[in-house]
This record gives sequence, C-alpha cells and structure tokens, in this order.
Amino acid sequence: MKQVKHWQDPVNAVAGAWLIVSPWVLGFQGISPAMWTMVATGIVLGAVALGATFVPKQWEEWTEVALAVWLAASPWLLGFAAMETAMVNAVLVAALILVLALWVLVTDKDYLGGALNRPAH
Repeated sequence: MKQVKHWQDPVNAVAGAWLIVSPWVLGFQGISPAMWTMVATGIVLGAVALGATFVPKQWEEWTEVALAVWLAASPWLLGFAAMETAMVNAVLVAALILVLALWVLVTDKDYLGGALNRPAH
C-alpha cells in the first residue's frame, strides 16, 4: 500500500466532509446560499483532497487554496454574512484549508518549497 505523502490532504478531505454535513449539524440548512455553498465546496474539496492523498500533484494544492479563498469570501459575495453561524463556519474552515494547502506547497521539495530550498546559481 502506498504511503500518504502529505498528512494535510486527508485532513482537508475531512474538512470537505464537514462542510457537506455542517449546514445540518449547525442548523443553517434553511439558508439556501449558505447550505449550497458548503455542500458544493465540500464535495469539490473532498474530491481534490482525496486525489491529492492518492496521487499528489501541485495543482491540487493550488485548487485547495482557491477553494479556501472562495469559501472565506462567500458569505459576503452570496449574502449570508448576517447568519453568524454559517459565516464563522465558512471563514474558519477556509482558514484551515488555506493553512494546510500552503503548508504543503512551501514544505514539499517537489512543489514551491523545492524552489525555496535550492541554492542560487
């Protein structure tokens, strides 16, 4: 069995699963923009994070960064910032996704981190 290259990817997959169930767990399933944002973002994040777990590629981490930015901005862009529970959920999960994806990007020698660790010519 192949070893997982980055522990952050399965954690982001769990974050994706959380996003899918969070509207019902936190009680904002009746707020359609918030609910659909969490579900759709959770599905995409879960798929990308699972892909990154089994076949790691740099673009998957950048996709996670983009999803985090979208998720953090979505309460204001889609008008559910006044629903504090949904807004806080979006922002906190986005922060987690962003930190984990950037962590992989700057520490993996095959990704951006490799450019930082190479000696100058």
